[in-house]
Amino acid sequence: MAAAGVTSDNGIALRVENLSITYALPRLASRIHAVNSVSFEVPTGSFVSLVGPSGCGKTSILNTVAGLLPGFAGRVAVHGRAISGPGRDRALVFQQAALLPWRTVLGNVAYGLECHRVASAEARRRAQEFIELVALAGFEHHYPHELSGGMQQRVNLARALAVEPSLLLMDEPFAALDAQTREAMQGELTRIWSIRRSTVLFITHQIDEAVYLSDRVVVLSARPGRIKAVVDVTLPRPRSLATKRTDRFLEVVGQVWDLIEPGSGTPQNQPPRDH
Repeated sequence: MAAAGVTSDNGIALRVENLSITYALPRLASRIHAVNSVSFEVPTGSFVSLVGPSGCGKTSILNTVAGLLPGFAGRVAVHGRAISGPGRDRALVFQQAALLPWRTVLGNVAYGLECHRVASAEARRRAQEFIELVALAGFEHHYPHELSGGMQQRVNLARALAVEPSLLLMDEPFAALDAQTREAMQGELTRIWSIRRSTVLFITHQIDEAVYLSDRVVVLSARPGRIKAVVDVTLPRPRSLATKRTDRFLEVVGQVWDLIEPGSGTPQNQPPRDH
C-alpha cells in the first residue's frame, strides 16, 4: 500500500518512467500489449491531460497510477514514492458518479473521509466546505436521484477533493453528460482548480476539452500506446469558455489533432464554440 505522505521530487507530483502494460487473454491464448515504454511527468499543482485514439491505453495508464493494475513494467512514483497499490494520496473521479443512493449529498461527500476514519462531526464539516466549493450549497440533504447528471458529477468531484489527495485522477468525468452540461462542467472544473490548485491527471477523448483545461497535453499513439508528443498549453489563466473562441486556442486544438490524425487539423464535428 502506498503511503499517504509526500516527499520531495523536485516539484514533480507524478513521474512515469518506461511504463509498459500487457494484458493476458487466456481464452485466446494471447496477450495484448496496451502501453509501450511511456514516460512523462506531472508537475505539482499542474493540470495534465492524456489524449489519443481509442484503445491507446489512456485508462490503463490512469488505473496503473491509481494502483489498480499491478504487474506493470517500469516505474510510477507519486512525490518520489513508487506506488505498489491504491493509496489515500490519490483519488479517482470516474465517468459515472457512482454515488451511494441511500446517502444524501452531504453523506456521499463525507463518505471518503469516514473511510479514512475522520470523526463524523469533522467529516461533515469538511464535506460541507467542499459542497460549497462545487456550488451545491442548499442541496446537502438531497439524494442522488433528486439531482441532475451535472450535479451528481459535482458531488463526485467534491467527494474526491474532500480527502485532499496529492493527485486527482479523472477518467472522462464528463463523457456521460449532454454537450451543454459538459461545457458548463468544464468551466466549473477550471474555477475549482484555480482555487484549489490540485494536481490533476485527466483522461478525455475530446481534444478541445483537454486543451481548455490543461497546462500540458500528452498525446499517445495508437496501441500499443507510446508518447507521440507533449504539448504545452500556454493560454493565459484564468480561462473562461470564451477562450475556446480565440485563434490561439483553435491553433493548439489543431496541433493536437494533427498529432493524433496527421493532416486532419481541427475536425468539423467539434462542438460549437459560442455559448
